[in-house]
Amino acid sequence: VQLQASGGGSVQPGGSLTLSCAASGSSSGPPAIGWFRQAPGKERERVSCFNTRNSRTYYADSVKGRFTISRDNAKNTVSLQMNSLKPEDTAVYYCASEGPCTTASMGPQNSYTYWGQGTQVTVSS
Repeated sequence: VQLQASGGGSVQPGGSLTLSCAASGSSSGPPAIGWFRQAPGKERERVSCFNTRNSRTYYADSVKGRFTISRDNAKNTVSLQMNSLKPEDTAVYYCASEGPCTTASMGPQNSYTYWGQGTQVTVSS
C-alpha cells in the first residue's frame, strides 16, 4: 500500500485547508486511514481516522467540530477538511493506514502499518 498526502500550506488563524491522502496498491483499499500530526518538539498525536469498512470516524477532542474527515470511493482518497484553524494546529500532518479506527478511539501510531509523507500545515498571522 502506498499513501500520498497532499494539501498542506500556510493560512491565517480562522482559515481552512483540506488535506488529502490517496491510497494505491490495494485492490480493496485499506480498512482504515488516519491522520496524525507532529508539532516541533512534540510527540506525534492522533487527529482523526476513517474506517472504510463501516464509514465510522474518530476525532481527537482538540479538533472536534472543526475538522471533518471523508472518503471519496472513486478516487480511493480520504480527505481531512480543516476549518477554524488555530496556531496550535501548526504541525506536519501524516496519513497512515491499516490501524484501528472506531468512533470511540483511534489506534496509536505504532498500530498503523503504512505511512505517507508528511505535509506541513502552518497557521500564523
